[in-house]
Amino acid sequence: MNNHDDRSGQEVVSLCLELVSRPSVTPKDEGCQQLIATRLRDSGFHIENLTHIDTTNMYATHGSGSPNFCFLGHTDVVPPGDSGLWAYSPFEPVIQGGMIYGRGTADMKGGDAAMVMAAKRFVEKHPNHKGRISLIFTSNEEGDFKNGTPHVVSRLMERNENIDYCIVGEPSSQSVLGDTIKIGRRGSITANIRVFGIQGHVAYPHLGRNPVHDAVPALNELLSYQWDGGNEYFPPTSMQIPNVRAGTGAGNVIPGDCFIQINWRFSNETTADEIKHVTDEILSKYKLNYHIDWEFFGDPYITEKGELLDITRKAIKDVCGIDVQESTAGGTSDGRFVAKFNECQVIELGAISETIHKANECTSAEDLEKLAVIYEKILEMIMAE
Repeated sequence: MNNHDDRSGQEVVSLCLELVSRPSVTPKDEGCQQLIATRLRDSGFHIENLTHIDTTNMYATHGSGSPNFCFLGHTDVVPPGDSGLWAYSPFEPVIQGGMIYGRGTADMKGGDAAMVMAAKRFVEKHPNHKGRISLIFTSNEEGDFKNGTPHVVSRLMERNENIDYCIVGEPSSQSVLGDTIKIGRRGSITANIRVFGIQGHVAYPHLGRNPVHDAVPALNELLSYQWDGGNEYFPPTSMQIPNVRAGTGAGNVIPGDCFIQINWRFSNETTADEIKHVTDEILSKYKLNYHIDWEFFGDPYITEKGELLDITRKAIKDVCGIDVQESTAGGTSDGRFVAKFNECQVIELGAISETIHKANECTSAEDLEKLAVIYEKILEMIMAE
C-alpha cells in the first residue's frame, strides 16, 4: 500500500481500539457514536441523533438524493463474561501478534471502524459523488433491538427517504477475510406456550391432569411436521424447543401448568402466519388448554442478484484474491429491517466470526485495513461521480 493507504490503515485500527476501550454493553453506547460522529463531521457529514428511549441511534449523511448507499453497524457488545477467561482485559484492547484483542473487536467495532474510514476516504476523494452516502449506528442490536435500527428505519420511511444499497458490517467471514458474505437471513419467530392442567398428587392421577403428558403428543407432531423443503438460497425451515419448565420442585406433585418455548428459523417458503396457524391447529387437535404469546423477530430476506452483489464479489477478488461464497446461515441481523426499503439490496460483509461472543474475542489488524479498502472500492464502483 502507498503511504496514504498506510496512514488510513493505521486510522482504522486506531478507531477500533478507541471504540473497544468503551464498555458499551448493550444497550449502552458509552460515547462510541460521539467518537464516530467527530470523525465523520470532520469530512463534511451531517450527523442526526435519533436516540429513542434506552437506545442511542445515529444517522450520518453526505450528499443528497438517490441512490442512497448505507453502511449499517452497531456500537453495543455482549457482556464479556468471566474476566478470568480473558488473557487481556476485555475493554483494554491490545495488539498481540497482529491480532487486536477485546470485546467487540470482531462483533462489530472493527467493522464499524472500517466502514467509517472507508466513507471518510471516499467522500474526501469524491466530494461531488452521486446521491447520498449514509451510515446508521445503533446501541441495541445485541439486546432488545426494537428501539434501535427499526426505529431509525421507521423515521426514514416516514419522510420518504429510501435506502438503495446497504452493506452491513457484521462479521460474515469464516476462515479468511472475504471468503463468505451473507446475502440474506432466515426469519425468526418464537412461541411462548403455557399449557394448563390440574395440580394434584402423583399417586392419584385421576384427580389431576398433567399438562406435560397432554403436551407431549402435540410436541411430537410439531417436531415431525415438514414446514417446507427450503430452496437454493435457504435450508428448510427448522424448529427447536429451547425451554421446557414445569413442576413445583417436589417429586410427588402433578404440575398445574407447563411452559414450553419454541423457536422457528424459517425460509421464504413459509410465512410467520403459516407457522402460527399450524401450531394453533396442532395444539387444538389434542384438546390442550393453552395460551400462546408470540414474539416475532423478522421475516426472511434475500439479495439474490443485483449491482451490489456483483460489485462486492469483484471488490473482494481485487483485494483478497479469492472467490466469495454466498450464505444465508446464522441468526438474524439488523439487515432484515433495512431490507424493507423499496428494492433495497442488502449484503453482510465483515471480519472473521470465529471468536465472536467468546472470551478473548479478536480480529486481525491487517484484515481491518483490507476491509476498509474493500468497502471503499465498493463505493468507488457504485457512487463515484
